[in-house]
Amino acid sequence: MNKITRRHALGTTAGALSVIGLAGATAYAADTDSRAAIPAGTVDEVYKGRRIQITAATGGGHHGGHHSPGLPTVRIDDSELHVMQNADGTWISVVNHYETFATPLTLARAAVRELQGAALVPMGGM
Repeated sequence: MNKITRRHALGTTAGALSVIGLAGATAYAADTDSRAAIPAGTVDEVYKGRRIQITAATGGGHHGGHHSPGLPTVRIDDSELHVMQNADGTWISVVNHYETFATPLTLARAAVRELQGAALVPMGGM
């Protein structure tokens, strides 16, 4: 009878978690499409009945320049979605600070799903 050592158990667990992570990443990639990266210029699409518009970053920054310059402007049905870029290059929004996204477009689509038909209310005082 083989005795399972702690090292063997940890190695097996790590391997299983790697496979699960790879499967999850593959499923996520299959759920997105090749248009997920922002092309030069703008994005204007209807997703789940909501209009998403993304304009390329400008030098002045968002909201009168008090946010980092270089952020794109993301709009859902003509209301601006406040977005932020993390140090690792991922994106978060005011709709969901706890989930990161690879691009502003995938972030905007996730915001549409999260809103579930509710209107995006502009952030006041910004």
